[in-house]
This record gives sequence, structure tokens and C-alpha cells, in this order.
Amino acid sequence: MNRGRLRVLIADDQPGVRFLLEIVVKECGHEAYLAQNGLEAVEMARSINPDLVFMDVRMPLNGGLEALGEIKETNPEIEVIIMTAYGSEQTISDALEKGAWRYIAKPFDVNEIKELLIDFVNEYCRKSAKAVGFQ
Repeated sequence: MNRGRLRVLIADDQPGVRFLLEIVVKECGHEAYLAQNGLEAVEMARSINPDLVFMDVRMPLNGGLEALGEIKETNPEIEVIIMTAYGSEQTISDALEKGAWRYIAKPFDVNEIKELLIDFVNEYCRKSAKAVGFQ
């Protein structure tokens, strides 16, 4: 995070979802990067080192859960929010086991995204404060 600005990667095969999330992320003062499939998401995560990733479960060229696993293997510090319209308990359980920070069901409300961004910033700041000795 650079001066309170998050680097947020948005990975979804639906252009409308990417566009909406990009608007919300930028409205909240953060940087948005877009990937249209799981393979692109993994490659972009390696190159831009995002603070946070919004990842759809069902995408071509590496599904979201597979991409989540690869991203966490490469850099466990990157947090991932899984998005799914197919929110079975098994999918959610698999995502959390692979290291997802949170999950959100589609369709979602813009305010839910804003709340997740605020929660992430607050948690990130707490972790950073503890890391340098503040409590």
C-alpha cells in the first residue's frame, strides 16, 4: 500500500463486473488493474504485486480457485476476495482453505465492495502497526 492507496487486481471474465469494480475501487481512491481470466490474474499478480485481488471463481484459463492457489504460493501476503454466483459451501470452504481472505456472493451491492475495501485497509493498518511495534 502506497500512501493509503491500495493496488487492487480485479479478475473476472465478465467485462461489466470488471468495469463496475474498477469504478468503485477508483472512487475509493485506489489503483485498479484488470484481468479477464485466471492465467492473466496470476501473471499480473506476479508483476504488479497487488495488495488485494477480487477473483471470480469461474473463469477461463485457470479458474479462480486454481489462480488463488498459485497467487498464494507465489506471494502469501497478497489477500484475495473470492467472488462467486455459485456460492456452495464446498466452493467457499475450498477458497478459504487455499487462503482466501474473504468471499462475496454475486450479484453484490456496491456498498459491500466499499465496506470490504475499508475493512481491508483497517486490517492492513493494524498488521503494519503490530509489525513495527505499535499496538
